[in-house]
Amino acid sequence: MSKKNVNFVCTSCTYQTPKWMGRCPECGQWNSFSEETESFGKIAARKLKIEDFKSEVRELAGFSEEIGESLKIKTGILEFDRVLGGGITKSSFVLIGGEPGIGKSTLLLMAAGKVASVSDEKLLYVSGEESGHQVNQRAQRLKINAKNIHFLNDCSIEKIKTALVKLRPKFLIIDSIQTIYSEEIDSPPGTVTQIREVTYQLMTISKQNGITTFVVGHVTKEGNIAGPKMLEHMVDCVIYFEGDSLNNYRFLRCIKNRFGNTNEVGIFQMAEDGLEEVPNPSKIFLAESIEAGHGRSLTCLLEGTRPLVVETQALVVENKFGNGRRITQGLDLGRLNLLIAIIEKYFKMPVSYNDIYVNIVGGLKLSGRDSDLSIIASIVSSFLSKPIINRSVFLGEVGLTGEVRSVQFTELRVKEIALMNYKKLICSTQAAQKLKGHSELEIIGITNAVEIRDIFS
Repeated sequence: MSKKNVNFVCTSCTYQTPKWMGRCPECGQWNSFSEETESFGKIAARKLKIEDFKSEVRELAGFSEEIGESLKIKTGILEFDRVLGGGITKSSFVLIGGEPGIGKSTLLLMAAGKVASVSDEKLLYVSGEESGHQVNQRAQRLKINAKNIHFLNDCSIEKIKTALVKLRPKFLIIDSIQTIYSEEIDSPPGTVTQIREVTYQLMTISKQNGITTFVVGHVTKEGNIAGPKMLEHMVDCVIYFEGDSLNNYRFLRCIKNRFGNTNEVGIFQMAEDGLEEVPNPSKIFLAESIEAGHGRSLTCLLEGTRPLVVETQALVVENKFGNGRRITQGLDLGRLNLLIAIIEKYFKMPVSYNDIYVNIVGGLKLSGRDSDLSIIASIVSSFLSKPIINRSVFLGEVGLTGEVRSVQFTELRVKEIALMNYKKLICSTQAAQKLKGHSELEIIGITNAVEIRDIFS
């Protein structure tokens, strides 16, 4: 009888300890330990087992001769290809995470159909959550030609490997990694040990045999992919499929990519017959906006290499019961408090005792500081009940002393602003000098954020 090995494993950094601990000494996370049980006998057997796939030592230069110019596979889904750096990289291992029902399986099935239509290579779709009838029904709804797409409804990594040996596909989809388990590990699916082991085996097989693999991952209530943090370190690309339950827009964000630019964003719209691309999101987000109004301003974000003109809205309401509340959608609350402090200090506006609500239209989430000037303009406009001059766009980071700083890739943003037929740009003095004579826009350079008072109607 094999001996049992009981450990407590940190789900954040995979640190192991024989006793439960409230705080991980390695990464500092609280309540991150889960109990893992494994058999010594089965561990040894797994290490000694001869795999069906074997690697060999080769000269590095020989790989480029094989790949040539066909390193990327374009699916024809432009937003999907954009996020992956111009297409799917052959032999890559991609992890995609997202909330339940957001459309991860739909997106991957659409990509699988596109790949199958442009390639004669076989594709294996492994699902531990849905039956073949359910997946086929979705494929019919999406009008996908299922030719060359093979399906396996199983959660055992050993059976998946057997299917890979028999079928020899060049594309593999696993939906999802939390449902896959190894029969040689005495722990349930979804545990740290199981996820780490099956991911390692899948990645080894994929790399040694040139199999392009997409793995679906569940997310926790905090929005992170469930399982050890090591999972994100192991894979080549990590993308998140996000969305707002109140609208039909979906955002595909890349946070790690060994073969392309990170922070790229692809935008989709959920329709009755599946996901539709949104090639010009600026028009979509601003289509229903009012031309002029209190507490409304425009800015131009840069998501990866894509400029987006978006609307920021603010509502300032008097609070008669004490300190005001701060509620945001799409903006970090700490950043909002900082900008409010700047308004209080340099604009001499007593906004502390007001309720302040800030919303980024369209469900977008701001991560940078290039929209600071626009947010301040929205709050000041709402507080003074004065609309901003029509067709104006604000662009700039605001420091703690109120100074306005330039943002990166200003020229690229200006082209998008002009394309959307906006007439006036308010930015830093330094940026205005660089743009002088290079744009048809009326460019107003300001040194301090207080100067935006002159922009109101």
